[in-house]
This record gives sequence, structure tokens and C-alpha cells, in this order.
Amino acid sequence: MPELTTVRHAPAQRRRVPDGERADLRIVVATGSGRYADPWHPFEATSELVASILSDDGAEVSVNTDVDDALQRLEGIDVLVVNAGDPWRHDSHPAPVPPESVAGLDAALARGIGIVSLHSAVSSLRDYAAWAPAIGAVWVPTVSMHPPFGETRIRVLEHEATEGMADFEVSDERYCFLQSLGESQVVAEHRHDDRAFPTAWTRRHGRSRVSCSLLGHDERSYESAGHRELLKRLTRWSGRGHHRSE
Repeated sequence: MPELTTVRHAPAQRRRVPDGERADLRIVVATGSGRYADPWHPFEATSELVASILSDDGAEVSVNTDVDDALQRLEGIDVLVVNAGDPWRHDSHPAPVPPESVAGLDAALARGIGIVSLHSAVSSLRDYAAWAPAIGAVWVPTVSMHPPFGETRIRVLEHEATEGMADFEVSDERYCFLQSLGESQVVAEHRHDDRAFPTAWTRRHGRSRVSCSLLGHDERSYESAGHRELLKRLTRWSGRGHHRSE
């Protein structure tokens, strides 16, 4: 098990909060380390950027570098952000995850915790039966792909979470050919080979509001003001359910 590190980010400011949205969201970012790490994604660095962006937006954010441990500590948390990699890429017979972690995620979803899945999290938490159905998509080895990292334009679609947002440029990967699970509302898209693919979507899963963004490969992605704004908007939308268990 990786060494547990939790870093807390206090809200940097208080913003005007629309009706139905919690002013003091409590957020945990579960970040890839140990078997959830990989050679391609600097999860520690990007999770710190995510935490900084969301705390600047008025949330109370902590970063937990042990994904399985984070899922045991979701009481009192409004939004779970997962920024982690594929735990099954290391070997063909992965060790089982702690049952307390599985129960923790299941209980949090049952009460309606907000979920934000970032980038490679569509390939993560494979030992958690509830994860893929909750986020609505999964990376399929040998089928899912992305063209080389580079500058791309993101088209923002109409949705309550993206109201007033403009299209934006970002340096990132463009995930394509994911397996979709259930219905989702696409809120942003990118193009590859003259075909549109989802970049971000929202959905309801039981009592939970779930947002997924496929952006966030490395630090360069978060240099985009449009990407930072999309992250804030998706997190606020997911947090509006705010069924917090103390």
C-alpha cells in the first residue's frame, strides 16, 4: 500500500452561490499512486492543480494519495474527484481491494455524493463494480485510443453547467472510442478524423450527480483558462446534490 498523504486546501475565497448550490463544498481528490500510478500521468502534480483550482473557487479540498483509503473516508464529503490510472495494467491477477473501500464507495453513492471523474479515471477503479456504471464510460484496452498529445479545440455544448461558456483551446490528449454505459448528456466535445467525440458529460446515477471530463493528461492541460473553468463548472454541478453524511 502506498504511503498515505493527505494535503488540505482551505477555500481561497467565497463566491456568490446560486440557489441550490452549497457554498462550502467539501471535496476529496483521490490521486493515483502505487498501483493507480502509471508512467504517463503526473497524478501528484495534476491533483495539486485540481485542488488549487477548486479551492480558489471556494471549496474546502483535500488530496489523498491512497485511492483505496480515500474511498473509506467519504463521510462528510460532498464531492469525490478521482484522478488516477488503471490498477490492472500492472499484472493479470490484481490483488483484491479492501472490502471497506468497496463498501465506502457504495454507501457514498447510495446517499448521493457528487462525483467528478478526470481523464484516465475512466480506466480506473476496475475492482469497484459501482464505478463504471456510475461514471457512464470505460476505457477498453485495444479499442479505446487517443491521437498524439497536442493542441485541440474543445466545443462547449448547451447545458446548465456550461451556460455562458465559450469554446476553448487546450493542450491535451483526445480520448476516443470509449465504451458508453447508460445515458449521459455531453457538455463538451472534440474531433478526431472528422468525427466528434465526447470530452465531458454529466449524468444522474441514483441520487448522485456525476460529471466526467476526459481532459487533464498533465500540467499543460490546466494552463487553459477554458479547461479550468470547465472543471469548476462540472464540480459545482456535481456538488449541487450535497447529500452530506456527517
